[in-house]
Amino acid sequence: MNEIQKSKPIIAITMGDPASIGPEISAKVLAEKETYEMCRPLLVGDAGIMEKALKTTGLENLKIHAVSSPAEAKYRFGTIDVLDMGLVDADTLPIGQVSREAGEAAFRYVEKVIELAMAGEADGTVTNALNKEAVNLAGHHFAGHTEIYAHYTNTKKYTMMLAHGNLRVVHVSTHVSLREACDRVKKDRVLEVIRIAWQACRDLGIEKPRVGVAGLNPHSGEHGLFGREEIDEIIPAVEAARAEGIDVDGPVPPDTVFSKARGGWYDIVVAMYHDQGHIPLKLIGFVYDQQAGSWQSVEGVNITLGLPIVRVSVDHGTAFDQAGKGTADQASLRNAIDYAVRLASAGKR
Repeated sequence: MNEIQKSKPIIAITMGDPASIGPEISAKVLAEKETYEMCRPLLVGDAGIMEKALKTTGLENLKIHAVSSPAEAKYRFGTIDVLDMGLVDADTLPIGQVSREAGEAAFRYVEKVIELAMAGEADGTVTNALNKEAVNLAGHHFAGHTEIYAHYTNTKKYTMMLAHGNLRVVHVSTHVSLREACDRVKKDRVLEVIRIAWQACRDLGIEKPRVGVAGLNPHSGEHGLFGREEIDEIIPAVEAARAEGIDVDGPVPPDTVFSKARGGWYDIVVAMYHDQGHIPLKLIGFVYDQQAGSWQSVEGVNITLGLPIVRVSVDHGTAFDQAGKGTADQASLRNAIDYAVRLASAGKR
């Protein structure tokens, strides 16, 4: 391995649920020379499943190199280094179905990449999709990747960021009911997320980030006519952020803030709850071609901010209906690796 290659960050990538499209899109991304020009990719999963994925995707010209540690990997285009966990049998695991076995494996892959990053053996992590039902069937009661990472890194202040092109969104709350989400709109939490959002933009190379903060209620409450959360919680948080020198605007009515951000008014938007932020991102990133009967694109990335390590994920699910067909698009995973490299490089500066 030459010195230039050694200078590239090691990115540990989970295979995702082994019964999902994760192995297939991993094979496709690792068949792209550009991936190796960006980083040293290490796939964490099962070598047997990846051998099967190469056949499914028609990439049998690639070689699987099973390793037990990052130090054993070759990081060479044409060879896929797999940190082989040996958790599932590729010959018997049902593809495209929820199972306890697959859920257990997917969870262990995530545990492993966190362990590698916390130990300094990986510079960043990227996660393929897991199935929440399968993970819970295996006895691991987490709402998703974000909560798993927060738990195993002992992180208390964190948030989810979604990104597609120049549209970036962070959330005050995510995997809770809408009723609870409204109750979580508090000054301290909104201010905390504004700070995290501003720093994330700085880490991505945006010198002077401009943050837009969405309101919670229609028309941002119309001065209390449709609710007081803006007056009592959001405006005080925005004012406190301004006092710290953050360029922040809001609360902006949620039906216009995302269009403004996409048009360049803001570098990032603070959304008040899960769907408020997810819907606009997926509207532009997920494009279905009705005539062809297939997805034209499934793009976007999910980044957990506030962690002591880098974590970026694809912004789509396990797509069990597409698993085993070799047709799933790898654009989201490619973008996730790109973001992980950028954030890992920022952390080294």
